[in-house]
Amino acid sequence: QVQLAESGGGLVQAGGSLRLSCVASGSILEPNLMGWYRQAPGKQREWVATMTSGGIASYADSVKGRFTISRDNAKNTVALQMNSLKPEDTAVWYCYLRYSFRDGVYWGQGTQVTVSS
Repeated sequence: QVQLAESGGGLVQAGGSLRLSCVASGSILEPNLMGWYRQAPGKQREWVATMTSGGIASYADSVKGRFTISRDNAKNTVALQMNSLKPEDTAVWYCYLRYSFRDGVYWGQGTQVTVSS
């Protein structure tokens, strides 16, 4: 089993920055993918960014150029630096971990990000 715990959410004004962090614990296998989803009120959960354990990053178009994902494999952490935040970034943000060689996704409990206009 894998457990994920996010931190770093909060309230920020539009144009500001936040940094989300997530630490994974338990029986973690490699290679794996870690990243972030978000879910705004009344909307489906949507993918935001992923980084493979080999360091390859990918982003949703809505955050490209504003957000940067990073990870530390030795510490089993993934972070998301969010700059130029917009009110539409307001959501509950979830960290996830999954493997390419087996089914299933592990989720964190979520952290609230609120961007005021």
